[in-house]
Amino acid sequence: MSVAKRILDERPRISTPLEARALIEAVLEALSALSHLVGEETELVRAGRLPEAMTREPRKAELAGIYMRGVEQVKLNAVALARFAPDQVTRLKLAHVGFQALIDINQLVLATARAVSESIVRDLASDAGKPSRAAGYGPASTVGAGAFARPNAGPLVISRRL
Repeated sequence: MSVAKRILDERPRISTPLEARALIEAVLEALSALSHLVGEETELVRAGRLPEAMTREPRKAELAGIYMRGVEQVKLNAVALARFAPDQVTRLKLAHVGFQALIDINQLVLATARAVSESIVRDLASDAGKPSRAAGYGPASTVGAGAFARPNAGPLVISRRL
């Protein structure tokens, strides 16, 4: 078992500079993989390829769990990490700030996609609810099949890509 895997799976107490660097490198590795996946998801959603973006979800959840366990280890060993690897701690903080910016962009893209899809469904429901009978020559007259005319018989188009 690799040192990074052991560090993230157990609850070790950091007592050497080597262990401190190994823990921070493991957390940075998980954060890098998670950032890459979130970036891919953002681009797919932005391009309207939602089904493909959804296939990333299980791996994203797995990486987020690994990252969160690593963050917990960092919190438990904050004093030792600051003593043994202060430069690495700074690097981890900067990486986390960059990741937060990526998450903000991702949330904005997801909110936009949600608003667009809600607008489409709302407009579709509104159009489906409008009467489609042609007005004849009087206020109550209809054109078409009389009693058998369907009031909402217009065409319905839905994009399966969204």
